[in-house]
Amino acid sequence: MRDTVLSDILLREIDRESSVPLVRQVYEIIRQLILSGTLRAGTRLPASRGLARELGLSRNTVIFAFEHLQSEGYVVSATGSGTFVSDTVPDLPASVAPVTEALQPLDPPHLTLSRRGTEVVRNAQASSTQWGAFVAGVPDVSLFPHDIWVRLLKRRWKQPDPNLLTYAHGAGYYPLRRALSEHLRIARAVRSTPDQIIITNGIHQSISLLANLLADSGQVAWIENPAYWGARTVLKAAGLSTVAIDVDAEGMAPSECHLRTPPQLIFVTPSHQYPLGTVMSLARRRMLLEYARVQRNWIVEDDYDSEFRFDGRPLASLQGLDTHDRVIYLGTFSKTLFPGLRMGYMVLPKSLSAHFAIGLSDMYREGRLIDQAVLADFMEEGHYAAHIRRVRVHYARRQTLLRDAIHETFGTDWPISTREAGLHLVMHLPDGTDDVGIVLAARSLNISVRPLSRYYASGPGRSGLLFGYASVPDDQIRTQFKRLVQVIVPALEHVARSDSFR
Repeated sequence: MRDTVLSDILLREIDRESSVPLVRQVYEIIRQLILSGTLRAGTRLPASRGLARELGLSRNTVIFAFEHLQSEGYVVSATGSGTFVSDTVPDLPASVAPVTEALQPLDPPHLTLSRRGTEVVRNAQASSTQWGAFVAGVPDVSLFPHDIWVRLLKRRWKQPDPNLLTYAHGAGYYPLRRALSEHLRIARAVRSTPDQIIITNGIHQSISLLANLLADSGQVAWIENPAYWGARTVLKAAGLSTVAIDVDAEGMAPSECHLRTPPQLIFVTPSHQYPLGTVMSLARRRMLLEYARVQRNWIVEDDYDSEFRFDGRPLASLQGLDTHDRVIYLGTFSKTLFPGLRMGYMVLPKSLSAHFAIGLSDMYREGRLIDQAVLADFMEEGHYAAHIRRVRVHYARRQTLLRDAIHETFGTDWPISTREAGLHLVMHLPDGTDDVGIVLAARSLNISVRPLSRYYASGPGRSGLLFGYASVPDDQIRTQFKRLVQVIVPALEHVARSDSFR
């Protein structure tokens, strides 16, 4: 929305004869514009001085209205860059009507959504940008061997088996599960048979399935702090109570107090902690496995991107160390192939696999067997392993280019997350830096980074920026980072000035 459009709406809607204070009116009108979707996430609001002049109001009136909006989370102020609509407000479809002559009050969320639904929508973190600099967790889909995939797809569609075009029932296409079992044995030291593997449409569905089949509403799931927001969202949507366990240099670090109250589920990313990138130590792995054996709880291992390890061989999975069948292993093809495929998998203890196959069929009415068949062909002919080897070289180089760009600007001692693996890195920022404000300001430059602080469920989250580098061409990494520097530096200068007055 252009600044003049917002000022026109405010001029039209402000009632100077009303008993409602002007600051309250400005706040309410902008708030309704945000809730209706007319002001979308990332939109930059006009400068308070200019807006006050156009409205014929005191600047303090506009400033106090902006501060009220910021205190309630509708906007975020990025020092030196302006005030932006917060990304906690979900984008609405383009079909939502713009604000009309008379702004109609919206129903409170609790009148239209359940309490659980309201919490999901209010705390939504999924980004509308899923490609470009520096979107985290997205592979370079342009490197995918489309020609090979099309050939295999055409072969399957030439005379399709009717059994592949109807609803799926059970755990998924058996040849794919067989190929996957062999791949995981070699690449990740996962111990399994094809009958222990369930094919799902991604990590989120896997978490939803296990949360519904292994836990009842109100039971507790431990999650890492910080952790992947999607896991926390799905677990809570399934009715579980999540307890955030801080992560240290060795991984999830439950206190004695935590250990005295066993959870039903323990959700971890041991091979490449998300988002910090640390690797869980062997001692911590063995402690969690022993704890799960004694307490009879379930460890959920999310192995989301460990195929992309750049220093030495990939680490063995936690599941491979489990001798008492307490670990459920989750993986996805979104990182190794392309996210739009929407295909993941679970490796379950033998005692659970048949039950999960039934639950998957009954709860989600699966399909896409012909896609599973094409993927099985892709793996059996060696294309999958070859593709991973090829793109691993690209991603290692791009990580190095991004690290070099950070060091060139901020010095070689600037703290950055571990470099061994993955599709993202974390650039840590001084305590007190407004990383959310930096992220919103970056949107105006068409650059997508994520704020580290938003991954913390409890306690004072550390400030930082998550950079995805996999989908950024080599020759654009340094250029795009230099553009981003213009919104990082003012935020760092603001923190430095604040510290100097303490």
